[in-house]
Amino acid sequence: MKDYHISKHNSFYTIGLNYKKADAKVRGKFSLDENSMNNLLRKAQEQDIDGLLATSTCNRTELHGFAQHPFQLIKLLCEHSNGTVEEFQEVAYVYKNNEAIGHLFRVGTGLDSQILGDFEIISQLKQSFNRSKKMGIANPFIERLCNAVIQASKRIKNETEISSGATSVAFASVQYILKNVPNITEKNILLFGTGKIGRNTCENLIKHTKNPNITLINRTKGKAEKIAGKFNLTVKDYGDLQTEIRKADVLVVATGALKPTVSKELIYTKKPLLILDLSVPKNVDENVAELENVSLIHLDHLSQMTDETLERRKEFIPDAEVIIEDVKADFIQWLETRKFAPVIKALKMKLKTMKEEELDYQSKKKSDFDTEHADIISDRIIQKITKQFANHLKDDKVDSDSSLELIQKVFQLELDQK
Repeated sequence: MKDYHISKHNSFYTIGLNYKKADAKVRGKFSLDENSMNNLLRKAQEQDIDGLLATSTCNRTELHGFAQHPFQLIKLLCEHSNGTVEEFQEVAYVYKNNEAIGHLFRVGTGLDSQILGDFEIISQLKQSFNRSKKMGIANPFIERLCNAVIQASKRIKNETEISSGATSVAFASVQYILKNVPNITEKNILLFGTGKIGRNTCENLIKHTKNPNITLINRTKGKAEKIAGKFNLTVKDYGDLQTEIRKADVLVVATGALKPTVSKELIYTKKPLLILDLSVPKNVDENVAELENVSLIHLDHLSQMTDETLERRKEFIPDAEVIIEDVKADFIQWLETRKFAPVIKALKMKLKTMKEEELDYQSKKKSDFDTEHADIISDRIIQKITKQFANHLKDDKVDSDSSLELIQKVFQLELDQK
């Protein structure tokens, strides 16, 4: 990446781990909450890293950025999470330059999602970029790359059917409930946690179970009341959690806590209780499985469910890949233009210096010389000349390296090496 004059560091890396090799427990150790991501980005700035994205979802945690060596990014991640370098190395992947670019395209377009075609990742990617931009650590490369991935995601969603059918983590959980809980319309369902997955699950529960007996609990009651009002559901205080679990036939946990919020000490039930844990890290302690009447299902199990919808989505992978290659080609073309940006900038400065010298000479030679008018005309000519050179260098048939060398030699340009 050195030739592209984007970062002081030569290489762009992606380091991370995902559901393919890391189970929920390991992913939980490397999960980053909002505060951790902000601290990580601040630390990166102190270490002179000048372009970085941090993404952390239930399926993956990744850092994308410029560094002298990928270990800089690995160390950052381990310092701001509960995972160790040794644990990371067992399940991790590291991509460099073009491979890293290609990986981000596949992630952002849902091709690398745990459930194929799940586009929730794109909103998380937007949040990651906005966070980096706000903190001043998103350089032009990161911005252009994110915009390209977003564009590819939109096209795939609009031009293919890879996201057709209601399949997501939220829908998969409701599918499981429908298949495993008889007479679901008559059962008591308790939803604990009303974040994004919780909200989506709530909507799917209402739509597919036709059950009026759904209760919401959230640590911040106001958030639960906002959702409940939309669907006319019951809201209970966080302090009523144990009582409501006792009444429930189905408990869906979708909190964003870093430690378990539900353990067997909370559960006193003599009837069957199905618990679905949709959180990463796991928010339901595995010790609840020791209880005789309790069945515990985690997100990873739900994501492995295959149905006709997912099988049909696979048919559209080639179409999605064609779109990715098309958008990625435009991005690479833009990247190539960065090679000659310093030369065009130096050429412009050289021509402006020549202009100033000539205007100064003419103003001294002629008493009625219109300096202001000449200045306007000269600037327009310089603009046209530099644009002509830029278009020449963009031409695929042109050997841009030889042309750059010739331009530098003819105009005796001194490049800014920053």
